[in-house]
Order: sequence, then structure tokens, then C-alpha cells
Amino acid sequence: MLETISVLTETKANLDVFSETLQQLAATDKDIVVVTSDSRGSGKLVPFGLKFPQQIVEVGIAEQNLVGVAAGLASTGKKVFAVSPACFLTARALEQIKNDVAYSDNPVNLIGISAGVSYGALGSTHHSLHDFAVLRAIHNLIVVAPADNYETEEAIRQAALLEQPVYLRFGKKPMPLLESSTPFEFGKGRIIREGKDLAIIATGETVYPALQAAEKLEREHQLKVTVVSMHTIKPLDTSLLNEIAGSGMPIITVEEHSVNGGLGEACASFLLQNQKQVPFKIMGIPDEYTVTGSQAEIFSHYGLTDRGISEATLSLLNL
Repeated sequence: MLETISVLTETKANLDVFSETLQQLAATDKDIVVVTSDSRGSGKLVPFGLKFPQQIVEVGIAEQNLVGVAAGLASTGKKVFAVSPACFLTARALEQIKNDVAYSDNPVNLIGISAGVSYGALGSTHHSLHDFAVLRAIHNLIVVAPADNYETEEAIRQAALLEQPVYLRFGKKPMPLLESSTPFEFGKGRIIREGKDLAIIATGETVYPALQAAEKLEREHQLKVTVVSMHTIKPLDTSLLNEIAGSGMPIITVEEHSVNGGLGEACASFLLQNQKQVPFKIMGIPDEYTVTGSQAEIFSHYGLTDRGISEATLSLLNL
């Protein structure tokens, strides 16, 4: 593995970086078009609309129309970013994502905002804990959850150049910058921290608490923990996963998603089918009615914090 150094700096919400990057691209490319479903404000796209009124389409609260319009624009050569809350985009418009985008090979960039439990106290109707599972089952669709501002900017720039559909998932909170010698590339995990005792593979906004847990484990128990930002859920970086499992390290996966059908099950499926037998645990939201509260409160309740991940690690290692 590559040697890595992590540097933490409090920065912006990934959604702000998404908006700023999109404005930079649109300034020199009139084919960049944004389609929103009453989500211009929540998607941080008010400045985009003011600067580029001819490059934004508002369809109102009609997610199926959002995806259909986006697919139509993409079929004419436009570089389309369809923006809507992840919970509605990947449930109400699932058929359109499947048929109009993926099966029809229209290179739409589907932007799921306020994903996971970002909407917090609005409750389970507004939580998006199913999106990885349903979208992993649709072919011809890249599924990505950037962890920090760097991954976000790179993901948007690279998605704008692709001729393939992409789903990008964003939360709402400011995210620390996770610097690594591993560059961002779709389908390739980023090594944020390297160790020899255990690997924590996380995605999206759970990568930072995973890193905090790794530092806590070294400080308090002298454990050297590898931390991976597995930003791309599909296609999964099986080469990196194979390398980690080949070293014999136990693995914990962490995600802001149901334990069913997400990152953890994708990793477990690969490991089992390739006879990589290492101690393994999936951390996420259990199969129950999700508690109501802020994102921080829900993370705490389900152990998706430095303390919770640390305790799960010690349990897995029988320490």
C-alpha cells in the first residue's frame, strides 16, 4: 500500500463545493445544464441560477419529470446534472433512473442531496438509507459518495467528462479535508491512513468518524488502523479490497445507509466469493424504524462515531 498522511482542515459542506465547481464548469461550457425539482435552494444552486439562467431548468416537485427531462437533454449532447433530495430521487423516480437513464445509456449525473440521515428530525420519510442498495442493482450506473471537498470537486469534474450515468450522493454538514497521496478516481478507493492491525472501510460522511476512531485506537490501544475512503460503491475497488483481505487484517465497513445492500454487503459478497476469510463487521443503520433526531444524534444512537467504531473494533479483535 501507499504511505499516506492525513491532514484535517475544517472546510465547507460538500454541497457548497458541488455548486461552486459546477459554476466554474458552466462558465466555459454552455452544454452544462442543471435540472432541479424545487431544490434550487437546498441544492445550493441559487447562485448558479442567477449566473446562468439559460442553463437551469426547474420542474417543481416532480422527480419523475426531473429524470425524464434530464435524460432527454442528455440525449441531445447536454452535460446534465439532475438535482433532488436523495430520498425522493432514488425512490419516486427509480423507474425513470432505470429505464430513461441507465438502460437507455443517457449520461445523466444524478445528484442526490441531503442524503443518508442529513434531514435528521424530518424523519424516516426524508431519510435516504436505501439508495446504494437499489442503484447497485441497476446496470450501467456508477454510484459515488464523496467524503470531503476534494473528492467532491474531483467527482463533479470527472462526471462532467464521462459518457456514462453517475449517481453522486451528498450530505449537508461541513466536512474536514482528508488529504492522501491516493488521487481520486471513480472505482478506486483512497487510502487515508495506513496500518497493519485492522482496516476500516468507510464511505461518504462516515469516513471522518472512521479516521477519528483509528486515531483513538492508536492513542489508547496502540493499534495501527488502515482507513479507506471507498467513495465509489459501484464499481467497487475489488483490487484494494483483495489487497487488504490478503494481508489478513480484520475489516469493518462503515456507512450512512442500511446494513442491507450497501457498501458492507458489497464488500462481504466479494470477500466470500473470492475465499478471503477475515474477521468482518458491517456498521450502518440496522433493519428497523430509524430513530428521529439530528444526523449527529442518529450517528451516536447507532454507534457511527469515533467511540462506537472504536468499541466495535475492540470487540471484533476480542480486546
